[in-house]
Amino acid sequence: MSKIGQRAIHYLQRLNSASFTSVYASSIEKGQNRVIDASLTLIRERAKLKGELVRLLGGAKASTSLLGVPLGHNSSFLQGPAFAPPRIREAIWCGSTNSSTEEGKELKDPRVLTDVGDVPVQEIRDSGVDDDRLMNVISESVKLVMEEEPLRPLVLGGDHSISYPVIRAVSEKLGGPVDVLHLDAHPDIYDCFEGNKYSHASSFARIMEGGYARRLLQVGIRSINKEGRDQGNRFGVEQYEMRTFSRDREVLENLKLGEGVKGVYISIDVDCLDPAFAPGVSHIEPGGLSFRDVLNILHNLQGDVVGADVVEFNPQRDTVDGMTAMVAAKLVRELAAKISK
Repeated sequence: MSKIGQRAIHYLQRLNSASFTSVYASSIEKGQNRVIDASLTLIRERAKLKGELVRLLGGAKASTSLLGVPLGHNSSFLQGPAFAPPRIREAIWCGSTNSSTEEGKELKDPRVLTDVGDVPVQEIRDSGVDDDRLMNVISESVKLVMEEEPLRPLVLGGDHSISYPVIRAVSEKLGGPVDVLHLDAHPDIYDCFEGNKYSHASSFARIMEGGYARRLLQVGIRSINKEGRDQGNRFGVEQYEMRTFSRDREVLENLKLGEGVKGVYISIDVDCLDPAFAPGVSHIEPGGLSFRDVLNILHNLQGDVVGADVVEFNPQRDTVDGMTAMVAAKLVRELAAKISK
């Protein structure tokens, strides 16, 4: 065969290889789009069902709807929080306590609490979808819940990376920033922790960069370094550390938030609590809030709560009898009462 013929064959082989690669990539992307569309359809139809029920019953200006986001891969340590949503649901309805909140709201009333299920995070990731698109799916899922008035999202994590797409969605859907009350042992405001912009340790940097929060109050902080404080100063964050909690208690138990913005969002990392109350977390930090401290802050808070999340419960580190699951469930119950009206 002539050299010209050999070059021609080599060229055609390269052309076919490039064509095959392009066709394969296009096929993968179409498949991923179908997985995403199916995932959003699942949330859309469940939210529509719950919204229709609540509207039929009438009398609710705001109704809490649970949305699970079982995501754990953005954790810098353990990924057990991905298994938390079903454990929290099980604890809510386990029957060991009645279905009334401390302030007297009945959780079995759909106008107080409904559930639209979980974003199918694992299936989406198994299809090869990257975190940029996954975060968008989480945001769109939250917006689908909010479209069904009077439903408001109470999101079950998952690690704390989910708070970024959730708060982004709430802010975008409402048309402006919210005030955020963040209870946590850590400020989660690293610029890009370990090279991951979506790390659970960087979620509030993304929130503040995006302008989705006007005020960010961080309560229960007791594991913070220079970058955490520098980032707090950069974004004007109000950081309340545990070492001064006794002095700050009166302020924190009489908060008034949300005036002049679109409402209040509450994000609770279970490790805000002292591990004596909640041992089932990935990052155990002694010296935290008591459970009653947290409830006093929540119950006394004045403001229109438009959404919330409970994150970082790790069932793989919980006690045999599920003590932390019950703690997370109680937080969800009281948040549902705070949101619904």
